[in-house]
Formats: sequence, structure tokens, C-alpha cells
Amino acid sequence: MHPAVRTRATIRTGPVPVPRQRTPRLRSLIDADALRVLHRAARVLLDDLPELTDRLLAALGEQEPAYRAALAHDHGATWEEAHRSLRHSVTSLLDPRGTRDAAHRCTWRIGVNRAEQGLPLDALLHAFRLGGSLVWQRLVEETSRSAPEDVRLLVHVATDVWDFVDEHCGIVAEAYRHTERQLAWRRENRVRLLAAALLDGTSRIADLPETAEGLRLPEQGRYAVVAVAGGRPQLPTGVRATAVPPDASVYWHSGGDVDHGIVLVGDEGDADDGRDPVEALGLSADGVPGRRIGVGGAVTGLAAVGDARRLADLALGICPPDGGTIRLTEHLPEALVVSCPELGATLTEQVLGPLLRLDPADRDVMLDTLTAWFDCDGSAQRAGERLYCHRNTVLNRLRRCEQLTGRSLARPADVVEISLALTARRLLRG
Repeated sequence: MHPAVRTRATIRTGPVPVPRQRTPRLRSLIDADALRVLHRAARVLLDDLPELTDRLLAALGEQEPAYRAALAHDHGATWEEAHRSLRHSVTSLLDPRGTRDAAHRCTWRIGVNRAEQGLPLDALLHAFRLGGSLVWQRLVEETSRSAPEDVRLLVHVATDVWDFVDEHCGIVAEAYRHTERQLAWRRENRVRLLAAALLDGTSRIADLPETAEGLRLPEQGRYAVVAVAGGRPQLPTGVRATAVPPDASVYWHSGGDVDHGIVLVGDEGDADDGRDPVEALGLSADGVPGRRIGVGGAVTGLAAVGDARRLADLALGICPPDGGTIRLTEHLPEALVVSCPELGATLTEQVLGPLLRLDPADRDVMLDTLTAWFDCDGSAQRAGERLYCHRNTVLNRLRRCEQLTGRSLARPADVVEISLALTARRLLRG
């Protein structure tokens, strides 16, 4: 042997190298064999899909009451849905990349359809997991029948199969919840539109049953409307009516500047018994700066809620700017004035015109005296105490008012005119 060759062969300068393990190569061979076994069984399943679909529906009928109802209502559509889903599941075993998008679309559509039909999500997820379990069971059965020695190889693809099932359970749940949110928004928007039409007085008679169902209020009953502006209370959320004791329910309709509560205050035919909707709702303007509450009179039936809303808005218009609660039935003269501002302005000019044209200081003294006299029920003594002057001063000013206006405070008709004119000036001045 040549010395150089012998030297290289016999001299060791380090530890003997350890042969590398061929695990990756072995693993890839196992994976390839497992995929071969999986694909062979999956192709058989494709031919047996009708039988597999029947097995799935039979299991669902036994285990899921919701699916029993679906099968009884439309067996053909439910079968087609299950068959389509199983077909995508099995073909995805053969070609995961090529069929992925189509399988996702199929699952999403099932989630949308079932949400629209009201099938419980738990039942839908159970159906997908049961379908995955049946596919896996059939894969094992077919491999055991055709090549029992290869059954052990399916273990290497079990994770992939169940990952597919979990992925599609997530997709169908997302589609279901997305559709639920859309349906809830549509229902809420529909109810809001129906309530707006009811309050505007433009609701159609044909829509009243749907409106009553959406608002969860009886179509027949005694109703009042409460209008709330400024410093709004914490109003109930959602589209349902909120029970309010005693024997009252309310639906709140939020507006841009004013919220309206449609309050059930009694049954149809009930006489007004003094039940106050504001007290029933627990509302108050006390301690809330700027909160104004107007309460209209009661009307009969949902169809008349538009009238009740106009009465509530009328009461709200009488509320002082700094807040308060006005019940229309307690302020009917003011309501008459506010309901027709043009006539109120004409009355003010005709009755109080001579006083309004006085110098500002003199005008304010005369008007303040008249107002104090009315507020004190025609007592000059109490009016003087309020104005910090002698009762004779009050009487002298009143006589001057009579001379200027040509009306007598001793004549009832004139007293009514002057009172309404003062009210119109106070309410319409802004």
C-alpha cells in the first residue's frame, strides 16, 4: 500500500464519527404511506357518500331534536346540505389545497342558512363534529376491510383530519354569529322604523300587529307618551319593551334631541285612574339640570299613539328651559296657546299691545304686577308682598292696566283673555 494512502487510513485525529440517523427520511416515508392509505380509503368514501349521508342524518335524528324538526320539515334540503358538506370534507382529504376555498364557501353558506332558519348553533356544531366522526370511522372501516395491516398508518393523518373538522366548526360558527348580528340589526331597525311610524302617526293599520309584536306591547290598551329632552336618563337598551311596575310597560324610542317612551298605563276600556306614567317609570327632573319631561294624556290603542306623542311634545314645549316636568292635563290653557302660536301671538298683541309699547321699565312693572296678581289668585295683598310694595300700589297699577288695555279685571271674560295673553307672551317670547 502506498505510504500516503496508508497514513490517511490508519491515523485518527479525533473521535470516530457517529452515523447520522435517517429519521426525516423515515418520517417522510411513513407520511407518504399514510397519505396513500388515506387517499385510497377516501376515494371509496366518495362512491359511498349517499350511504354516509343517510347514516349522518339518522344519527342527527336520534341525537338532535332541532334536526329532527328540520328533517320533518324539509328532509330533501337537509339531506342535500349534509351530502354537499360531506363531499367537500372527503375531497379535501384528497386535494386539500385545490378544494380549500370551495369547502370554506360551502361551510359558510351552511352557517348563514341555519342562522336564518333559527337552528341552534350548538346543534349545528354537533352536526359538523358528528359528520367528521363518521368520516373518520368510515376511513378506518374501509382500510380495515381492504388492507388491515395499513390501519396503523392512519394514526399519522388523524391530526390533519380532526384539524379540518375543527377549522370548519370555527368557520360555521363565525358565519352563524355574523348572520345573527345582521338579523338582529335588521330586526332592531325594522322595529325602530315601525315605532317611528307609530309615533309620527303614519303607521298603517296592516302593520299594527307586527308593531305590537316588535314592541312587545298589546295592540289594544291605554297608552301615554312621555317625551324627555336634556339630561337624558339611562334608557333601556335593545328593542324590547321593559316591564315597569305596577302593571306598566314601556318602549323607548331614541331621537336626535328628544326620547319618547310609549307607556302602557292600562287595559282598553279602563277609565283614567290617576296612574302617572312618569312615576311608574321612575323618571324625575329633580336634580338633573336641563332635563325636561313632557307627559301627554292617555289614548286608547297603539293606533292612537301618534296623537299621544303630539300631546307629549306639546307638554314638553311648555317646560321651563332650565328643566322640569309638565303633565299636559294640568296645563291645558298653556297647551292651547302653544298648540297654535300664531293665534297666541295675535291674542298677545290685541290684549297686551298697549302695555308692550310702554317704555321698557314701565312695561315690565305693569306686566310683573299683572303676573303676580294672577299667581296670587287675585290677592293684591299677597301680590304686594311678592313685589315688595304696598297693596294700594298694586291696585293703582292694576287700574292703569285696565285703562290701557280697555279690559276689566272684574269681568270673567276679560280675565281669561288677559291670563291667556300673559301665558302666550311667556311661552312664545323665545
